[in-house]
Amino acid sequence: MEADRARALLHALRAEVLDRLDGLGAARTDVVEAARGANVDDEHDPEGATIAFERAQLEALAADARRRLVEVDAALDRVAAGTWGRCEVDGAPIDDARLAARPTATRCVRHA
Repeated sequence: MEADRARALLHALRAEVLDRLDGLGAARTDVVEAARGANVDDEHDPEGATIAFERAQLEALAADARRRLVEVDAALDRVAAGTWGRCEVDGAPIDDARLAARPTATRCVRHA
């Protein structure tokens, strides 16, 4: 895959991740605001556990999205350096189909 196409694909993926992070942040704010006026005791209130679970789930999804953003940025750095699309183990080219499916891949299928 050529560098310009890779760059465009990675920038599109980066925009998706940023949108996901924005949405998760808004959802977390909604959950926190909804619980703010309520007399919620997570330990004793049956609804409290649900609110705590929702917050924890949103935080886990946001952490995953932030990790994904780091992967995308690292891939963009590799494009700029001319090393994107090369296996980090043996330097062999990574198959275009793999890169199309997983543009942040750092290893070929053999070494994945």
